[in-house]
Amino acid sequence: MEKKKTLVIGASENPERYSYLAVKKLIARQHPVVALGIKKGQIDNTIIETEKIALKDIDTVTLYINAAIQPDYYKYILSLNPKRIIFNPGTENTEFETLAKQQGIFTMEACTLVLLGTGQY
Repeated sequence: MEKKKTLVIGASENPERYSYLAVKKLIARQHPVVALGIKKGQIDNTIIETEKIALKDIDTVTLYINAAIQPDYYKYILSLNPKRIIFNPGTENTEFETLAKQQGIFTMEACTLVLLGTGQY
């Protein structure tokens, strides 16, 4: 199975958050993970970054931030030129999906946890 370097935006150390579970599942399936959150922290050996750092070879960006704060991330995410962006439940954003598609980035409204759990990631 192809390993997909994934940027999780909205990462949290809180085990009750879906972003936490997504990082754990991605690690368990050996996908390289970069976590970006509001607060510094760590999930297993993955550091939660708080700065929008330059990254290369990002396959997937999975969003766990609501549409109201996504505009602060548009330019950054588009500059990474990922192959796809996953809009998890509660993060749907038609404006950003349109911008991404115009740049040739595949977008999907889906649940990362379900995709991983069903082998569709």
